[in-house]
Amino acid sequence: MAASAARSLALFSSASLGLGRASSRLAVSSSSSGLLPRTTLAVRGRSAFAATAVVMGKSGTADAEADAGMDAVQRRLMFDDECILVDEQDNVIGHESKYNCHLMEKIDSGHALHRAFSVFLFNSKYELLLQQRSTTKVTFPLVWTNTCCSHPLYRESELIEENSEGVRNAAQRKLFDELGIQAEELPVDQFIPLGKMLYKAPSDGKWGEHELDYLLFMVRDVKLNPNPEEVSDVKYVNREELKQLLKKADAGEGGIKLSPWFRLVVDNFLMGWWDHVEQGTLKEAADMKTIHRL
Repeated sequence: MAASAARSLALFSSASLGLGRASSRLAVSSSSSGLLPRTTLAVRGRSAFAATAVVMGKSGTADAEADAGMDAVQRRLMFDDECILVDEQDNVIGHESKYNCHLMEKIDSGHALHRAFSVFLFNSKYELLLQQRSTTKVTFPLVWTNTCCSHPLYRESELIEENSEGVRNAAQRKLFDELGIQAEELPVDQFIPLGKMLYKAPSDGKWGEHELDYLLFMVRDVKLNPNPEEVSDVKYVNREELKQLLKKADAGEGGIKLSPWFRLVVDNFLMGWWDHVEQGTLKEAADMKTIHRL
């Protein structure tokens, strides 16, 4: 057991905590009795996404020029994606560019609260899939976080309120965009919304988050094909491996950092919900009426 834990910790001890973006392939680890069997996954290269790297002309051109050093794909997403603005009761009140929604000056002025989602995808061993955000991400680059974190967009299919269907549609879309998981592997009706939380977190002096975050869970074995523009590394962890990762992040070892929204979920909900994952009783834990202000 101690040897397994030591070997597991070694996986997290490197600065990159994996093969990283420079590699053309990513290795995903899984464990039985401490270590997971290794599976090598093909990664989509930059050329596969070249067609999306053009920044479309919009009213934010001046801002785009000011951020000329931003990765081309991230710039396109920042200016083309329209997030759903909500009030603190999760009522839709408008829409705004992803760029403006993540500017701290907008957040501090109280005009940037938007709807988001965080997916927690478990395999049939009840191990949680984590990702390390790519180095080109505008907010929180290279931090470790839950399976997928993003936003439903201001479009008809992602505005559907009933049974959180719009957010589920968005989750299915982004799990393909980021991790290459095909839609047929992630039936929309299999996402289980467990709760909502409202939080605010600065990333650096310019960027931050202010989100009303839907927390979606699913247990499913899937094939991964990560997009290096979005993801630097991926890893399945069991509970003990996650606890070791938290200790390393708290101690500042190996440059390991966790996203603030993931840490909030871990500290407030995750371990209790993990019990429901293992018992097959996730729907019993769901509470979509309460908005947890964290």
